Amino acid sequence: IEISDTGTGIPQENLGRLTEPFFTTKPPGEGTGLGLAVCQQIIESHGGTIHFSNREEGGARITVQFPGI
Repeated sequence: IEISDTGTGIPQENLGRLTEPFFTTKPPGEGTGLGLAVCQQIIESHGGTIHFSNREEGGARITVQFPGI
């Protein structure tokens, strides 16, 4: 599964931290930083992986892979 957008992308310094519990770029009180951490745990519990990157033409890309059945 691949999801992408045409926005500004993800700052390079944040790419490796997106699924880190309690990491957020939102102002205090506007986010817990748990959403992507929980998503990663659910995906991995089903044998899958999630990867975040920036598109060369701009925007972000999220790739979720699950093993074949």
